[in-house]
Amino acid sequence: MAALTKTTKRSTLSAGILAHRKGARGLEVLLVHPGGPFWRKTDGGAWSIPKGEIDAADAPEQVARREFAEELGHSASIGPLQPLGEIRQRGGKRVIAFAGEGHFDPAALTSNTFDIEWPPRSGRRQSFPEVDRAEWFDVESARTKMLSAQVELLDRLLAIAAESDGK
Repeated sequence: MAALTKTTKRSTLSAGILAHRKGARGLEVLLVHPGGPFWRKTDGGAWSIPKGEIDAADAPEQVARREFAEELGHSASIGPLQPLGEIRQRGGKRVIAFAGEGHFDPAALTSNTFDIEWPPRSGRRQSFPEVDRAEWFDVESARTKMLSAQVELLDRLLAIAAESDGK
């Protein structure tokens, strides 16, 4: 009898939070840099909102809040969330995003970790942080740091901010 093998398919749907605050440079957003050896030397176009995969039974806002805490640490706080809608990243991953006023000191970053075989084909497994850096950026700087597909979230946040200022 042939052995059954369980295959896991990576989710193509994630949820995340674009945290923002009023800073010395005006509106600032919190972005995270992916940890691990593949992103170590990449800066521009590599940063992201904190996000994670959604399982079929999960509510997107709850996943976004959970991933925010897992990727940044429990000292990160986020207020009420506003939906920013969905974007599609290169490779087909869809991200349901929310915006909320956040408070976080990047020096307090305590990300969860993941294990991979490193170096490849070495037989050794190493642990790396899921996020190796977090930083507050003004909106224009964030545009150059973020994954290109996520830049649209900045425009949506700015539209919400302009609408709030007009009230």
